[in-house]
Amino acid sequence: MHLFRVSPDNDALRGALLMTGAAICFAAMAVLIRYITRDVHPFEAAFFRNLFGLIPMIPWMLRHRLSGLRTLRLKLHFIRAVIGLAGMLCLFSALAIAPAAQVIAINFTVPILTTILAAVVLGEVVRARRWSAVAIGFVGAMIIVRPFGQTFETGAILALMATLFMATAVTTVKMLSRTESANAIVTWMGMIMTPLSLVPALMYWQQPTWEQLGVLLVIAVMATAGQQLFVRANRAADQSYVMAFDFLRLPFVATLAFIIFGETVDFWTWAGASLIIGSTLYIARREAVLAKREKRRRRMPTTGAADAQVIPATKAKTINPPESPDLSPPETSTDTPPQNNSGSRDA
Repeated sequence: MHLFRVSPDNDALRGALLMTGAAICFAAMAVLIRYITRDVHPFEAAFFRNLFGLIPMIPWMLRHRLSGLRTLRLKLHFIRAVIGLAGMLCLFSALAIAPAAQVIAINFTVPILTTILAAVVLGEVVRARRWSAVAIGFVGAMIIVRPFGQTFETGAILALMATLFMATAVTTVKMLSRTESANAIVTWMGMIMTPLSLVPALMYWQQPTWEQLGVLLVIAVMATAGQQLFVRANRAADQSYVMAFDFLRLPFVATLAFIIFGETVDFWTWAGASLIIGSTLYIARREAVLAKREKRRRRMPTTGAADAQVIPATKAKTINPPESPDLSPPETSTDTPPQNNSGSRDA
């Protein structure tokens, strides 16, 4: 029994287990979308995904009422929801017509595209080594999609479009997170995307059976559970470490798709996925190294200000010594300035 118990101090193992759980949830969600879209149109499935996805946020909305949703950036929330819906519709459509493993492999390019958008939109500094990793990841995506050969596939192109929309949505979330809470961002997304997704769904609407509604509910539960585990995994350990376990989605999806649908993954998909995974891991590693370097820089003491205080204090002791040898000045406040470390962890 003690073999499977994780120590609270073992952050690396806890992060790995949480990310593995997230990978299982996302893999199950992708395969279930592939399954349900055989009978339910992808647009209708996307509507129920958004509708059922609001259910976990109901307790938070009841607890905070309107104060939790108060915002001055409603326009950006709306833009984020529109972009996210476009990505969701492309993803669901891709899973309906393309092998699930191929779609997931292409979906791994989201961090690569996010790096590009962060440099262009947010003005973040991206140096040569990360640009090289981005280029390698793009080559991997082209190997999977193969847009210039006879094996051109609409599903792969839709999957690539979905990743572009998702990366743009991630960039808008970065902008929103400067002033908005995570729960507010998620809730506003669901509240806007649900009615928006109903419009295209009505064009292909057919009354779902109770069994289909059950599958759609499980898809929403898997998506929410996967997101929660994903966030907690990144909090438990370094992102560059836990990201390696996120790529378990591909073998999980490939296994489930083979068992349920008899789908196999060709050599070029594995080859392209290998390049994408390698470049994404490198980008995550570089971001972690740069973040740690910046954190250490902020924690370093400002020696210039300290010397300015120490030198005058030392001169004062030399020029004006105490008149009585029995009265010695304190040894603390003059020689070394007090340091306040209360905010060092938050810097």
